[in-house]
Amino acid sequence: MRPVRRFAPPALATTVVLATAGGLLAVSPHGAAAAAKPCVSPSFERQFFANTSFSGKPKKKDCADRISHNWGAGAPATGLPKDDFGVRWTVTRDFGSGGQFALDVAAQDGIRVYLDKKREVDLWKNVSATRKKTVNISIPSGKHTLRIDYVNWTGKADVKFAYQPRTSASVDKVKPLVPAGVALSYTATTGKAKLTWAKNKEMDLAGYGVFRRLKGAEFGAKPLATTAAATTSYTDATLPKTGDVYYYEVRAHDKAGNKSAGSADKGVTTADRTAPDRVAGVTGLGTTAGNALTWRASSKDVHHYEVWAAPVGGKDQDGPATVFGTSYTDPFADAGRPYAYTLHAVDTAGNISPVSSPTTVTRPTASTAPAPAALRGEPADAFTRLTWTRADGPETAATGFRVYRRTAPTGAWAPVGAVGAAETSYEDRTAPKGKAYYYVAALAPDAAESVPSAQSTVDRRTPATATGPLPPRLTLVSAGTTRSPITIGMKPGAGDEGRLLSGYVWDISGACGASGVVRTKDAVISWTPPYNGPCMATVFAADAYGRTGEQAATLEFMVIR
Repeated sequence: MRPVRRFAPPALATTVVLATAGGLLAVSPHGAAAAAKPCVSPSFERQFFANTSFSGKPKKKDCADRISHNWGAGAPATGLPKDDFGVRWTVTRDFGSGGQFALDVAAQDGIRVYLDKKREVDLWKNVSATRKKTVNISIPSGKHTLRIDYVNWTGKADVKFAYQPRTSASVDKVKPLVPAGVALSYTATTGKAKLTWAKNKEMDLAGYGVFRRLKGAEFGAKPLATTAAATTSYTDATLPKTGDVYYYEVRAHDKAGNKSAGSADKGVTTADRTAPDRVAGVTGLGTTAGNALTWRASSKDVHHYEVWAAPVGGKDQDGPATVFGTSYTDPFADAGRPYAYTLHAVDTAGNISPVSSPTTVTRPTASTAPAPAALRGEPADAFTRLTWTRADGPETAATGFRVYRRTAPTGAWAPVGAVGAAETSYEDRTAPKGKAYYYVAALAPDAAESVPSAQSTVDRRTPATATGPLPPRLTLVSAGTTRSPITIGMKPGAGDEGRLLSGYVWDISGACGASGVVRTKDAVISWTPPYNGPCMATVFAADAYGRTGEQAATLEFMVIR
């Protein structure tokens, strides 16, 4: 039975505007906009029908932000009846990563809610009081369409509808979408980097985290900065000005505490405004070859060092020496005069470090002992052998010899060993695998050093020649007569004199009684033959790298017992 209604004038037309504060969408009677243009999501498109079957052409269309109306016993709009009318709201929007949502409805009389044409709420009955209901549903990610149908058959008319994400951590287990549209700009003059990104589609978004890492490192768990959900940019004013490469990414987080994966990394090469560290650990050694300096490396991006030298109390008149390593020998310092040295480190961007503490070094005056001559170095697998000759002069002029080494053409000389006056060779068993430079100084009776010998360069990475040594020259010392041993002496091949050989590889065959290939370091081999007859010895020389030459020396002889 339909209740009797008192007459009421038609209600003023109301409009519906969709608001998304806190993700809540509802309708209230606030100024309707004309539907001349399509409604922009997440606003609803609203249609009024003069029937409850939603048939025929709508009497009116407009856009609405919220659904919340109480028309009482009147008509919902001019030109519509106060009974038997229908109102339909439709919206298609992006639900981001989706998840759990609540549909809140309240209506007198009937209301139905559809998601992508699937009915989720059905309160379709003529009633005399407002009914309320909340339905929880799962909405997949991406775009979906909501449709709300409301009808009033008789009596009072009111309707409310809202949808919102469920943000409890026990319910929401879906990660937000990864922020998109990330862009990075950098201003070298200020050293600031600005990161921007597109607004996330999540309805329960709480904000964003900005992460930064140095190239080669990992992003940490703690963000560099966080922003509110409405903020889609961040300017980093703390970026170091070191010339290094840094990477950024953005992560979204929702109200349930779920965090998205990081956006694609965006990198920037910073301007280098940072000077290297002050040079430290400077040590000096005065040698007759010059004042030798060494120091610790300043920082990883140092391009070179500037070494300033001046007599104590004076000034450097020639400007600094440019050094690309961490050692240097000043060959121009006057002997017997103390010099003060200071250093600057210069990086690839031209930034100059603070000056080092001064280091004072005095180059010694050379003794009257004659310098060694004919210095020669030969590499071996485990050492470098140096040989030289005594210079012409009195036998007592030198009481010993000191060997110096450096690993750069202008690097610092360092003493590596010494031998007595009777020795003219030295095995450097701490020799580096690469290139090294040597000189030898003779020692006077008062331990003062002579002027340096000529420099010798040795490279243990590559052989000095492309082939092995020449065939040795053989001498048959004894042919083994009357049970005497056979003795063969060997000398370097013509042109190999003075070359460091590691030994010989020889093969004895025939009546000599020995057979097979044997290696020896000795320049003489000797053995007693068991038989008479022809004998042949074939011998290769082996150099410091263990290589044998392509040619061998052969000696044939007769054994007579």
